[in-house]
Amino acid sequence: MVTRVPPSLLRHRVGVEPYLGDGAYGPTYGPPAEHSALVGEAVRMVRAPDGREVTSTAQIIAAPDLDCPPGSRVTLPRGRITTAISTAVHTAPGLPVPASTEVMCE
Repeated sequence: MVTRVPPSLLRHRVGVEPYLGDGAYGPTYGPPAEHSALVGEAVRMVRAPDGREVTSTAQIIAAPDLDCPPGSRVTLPRGRITTAISTAVHTAPGLPVPASTEVMCE
């Protein structure tokens, strides 16, 4: 039974600096980490955590343990730096489908 998205499907590398909150000088981020992912660059409308409708230009599928809360800074494979709009962890315990994390980026 498949429990995680297979690493062979995660063909790209993305850099993630997890959003930690706002500090005295603006947003603060955790240390950068590189992750295997599958990146699709397509324009889609998504809903941000605060309810706003936002345009997403990149979607990332990664392992279920990806730490990328909304507001995180993400470096895409082509070098473009963007911001995570929303993050969803997909699981289906007991079913033969892989668990993964989906991140929608500006």
